[in-house]
Amino acid sequence: MLAPDETAGICSMRATTLFHTRAARAHRRLAVVALLLLAAAPARADSVEVAPGVQVTKKTYSGPANQQPFFGFAAKTPEQRAADETFVNDLVAATGSRQKAFDEASLRGWRALSKGNASEAALRFNQAYLLAPEESAIYHGFAIVAMMRFNDIDYADELFKRARRQPHPLKPLLSDHGRALLIAKRPQEARVVLEQAVAEAPELADAWSNLGFARLQSGDATGACAAADEAATRKPSTTVASDLAQLRRTAACK
Repeated sequence: MLAPDETAGICSMRATTLFHTRAARAHRRLAVVALLLLAAAPARADSVEVAPGVQVTKKTYSGPANQQPFFGFAAKTPEQRAADETFVNDLVAATGSRQKAFDEASLRGWRALSKGNASEAALRFNQAYLLAPEESAIYHGFAIVAMMRFNDIDYADELFKRARRQPHPLKPLLSDHGRALLIAKRPQEARVVLEQAVAEAPELADAWSNLGFARLQSGDATGACAAADEAATRKPSTTVASDLAQLRRTAACK
């Protein structure tokens, strides 16, 4: 926005008024141009390549870089890059192969998540990322970190979708994605994902339980009770069993 130069020593109120009027007109013209430009070319968030041919939105948060997805996209010094290389070489040597090293690092990430420690999980998935940046589990893990540690459901949704396109997805991926959509209060979208989840991995009690909630929140109480029955036959964990009890009460299942 144009503004008067307060140091120029404008000598009359009339001149000042004229200046402001012209400035306001110029500002309005600029605003109209800006709106037209936005309409012609919608703004796009910055995206970066994190693996060959793989791009994600560049999102950063407060806190240590190694406790954020993709190291918080921070630029690394030569010393940091050398330390990364040393870490990778040492872990590969200790485990016997790059794949085994990746499996070990990512397993530590999942264990941290199971304990509710999203900071530790992010650190471990960043280590796994150094070993195999194209693997689905990286994006899957970071999606849960974004949701648990930073309460960023939209970014989690993006990373879940990316994980679904990457090699070697884990069986719980669709169930976890559907649950994230339920948390985001998007039950219709969640139901689509979770119907696919039980079709692809019908043995997962979590997927059936999550689907039950998606069906219920979509207005299908009968379908919710059917999903609860399916989940109950698949050795649900204590947590899932508790969810099922709540689902049955809310849906008034018989």
